[in-house]
Amino acid sequence: MIELSYKILGFLVTLGVLVVFHELGHYIVARWCGVKVLRFSVGFGRVIAARRYGKDQTEWALSAIPLGGYVKMADEREGDVAPRDLARAFNRQNVWKRIAIVAAGPTANLLLAVLLFAGTYMAGVPGQRAQLAEPAPGTPAAAARLREGDLVVAVDGDPVKSWQDLRWRLTKAQGQDSVTLSVLPAGPRAGDPPVERKLAIGQLTASDWEGNAMSVLGLRTDLGSPQIAEAVPGKPGERAGLRTGDRILSIGGNVVRSPSDVAAITNARPGVPLAFVIERGGARQEITVTPEATEQGGRTVGIAGLKLTVDPAVVEKVSLTVRYGPFEALAQGARKTWELSIFTLKMLGRIFIGEASLKNISGPITLADFAGQSAQAGLLVFVGYLALISISLGVLNLLPVPLLDGGHLLYYFAEIFKGSPVSDRAFEVGQRIGMAMLAVLMALALFNDVSRLF
Repeated sequence: MIELSYKILGFLVTLGVLVVFHELGHYIVARWCGVKVLRFSVGFGRVIAARRYGKDQTEWALSAIPLGGYVKMADEREGDVAPRDLARAFNRQNVWKRIAIVAAGPTANLLLAVLLFAGTYMAGVPGQRAQLAEPAPGTPAAAARLREGDLVVAVDGDPVKSWQDLRWRLTKAQGQDSVTLSVLPAGPRAGDPPVERKLAIGQLTASDWEGNAMSVLGLRTDLGSPQIAEAVPGKPGERAGLRTGDRILSIGGNVVRSPSDVAAITNARPGVPLAFVIERGGARQEITVTPEATEQGGRTVGIAGLKLTVDPAVVEKVSLTVRYGPFEALAQGARKTWELSIFTLKMLGRIFIGEASLKNISGPITLADFAGQSAQAGLLVFVGYLALISISLGVLNLLPVPLLDGGHLLYYFAEIFKGSPVSDRAFEVGQRIGMAMLAVLMALALFNDVSRLF
């Protein structure tokens, strides 16, 4: 019940903040351009509460369907406009003002993401050092001659501050054949200047990137042998005899040094019996577990049903906090927003040409689920999640699809080149096409949401 409450509250806060910022962008620029705003609504459909404010008596409304919002302006295409307000009608503004008003919504979402990321950087983002454990033989990391204790400080020249940074830099580089890691060597070489190691990433599939790409590459951290916090009742681990408190030493002959190692091995072998070597009460024993085959993100993975923990002392030793001053935090927030915007566009392109799964498209149920999980994980995680969704909303709204802001911008740029507005017929046909496209997209998103539930 508490978890459901977090999901509902997180969903409402996420939508509320993102919609209000988006529509405020339209509203503020419309007012700057002298356009009369009739209504500012959070939500669609029937108005359930409203108040009027200001010289123009703009109606500030809360509507019944909480899946968006809108700013209604005086516009002769949408209804009668009083003679005294004709000069302030949206449709009578020059094309550059109309472009500014329409683009202001997505821009506001991107600006919000910059501010949210900057806030987290000033508060301090917890993470762990990008220090490597010994890579498994045969992996790209082993082929790149990476060694236990090596500290990654840059990827293709971009600085790496933490393990999370390293994972993002590699994710951003997908599609390339290789990346160059700058590494501070460990052991006898400690104290030497950074050396460069070329890491091959081109052979990773879309499923690898959507799963545990770091493990596939052979990049691991050493957090010690993970301990079982809970063997989920009815799942393979519990049925095989694994218990809370067992320490996992190896699986299928592979030494494990973190929970991600356990996940990588079991995920890769659905339905395959695996020998878990564990330590229980000071004695070693072997238990065979057969991971359960489960559909996850459009691929079949193995699940053992184990909740794992690690020694807090080890975690503390590798933990760090990435923190910046106000100006550097804003610069880093802007950089992160730009990188994620480009990455979002690339992912959409890969989905469109079939290189990435349609399962990556999510709807309101998944949004609520992730919002609840991030809210439970703490304020910083929730703020970061808000920033990610704000970027997605901004980028998606800029796509040249009729009904979206990007579709209207397409009409206005066509008007600039054509020398006159697009015809009413072209506008009407475009709106119908856009409505059909959005209906298909929403149906797909809801289908994916329900599939994840069941």
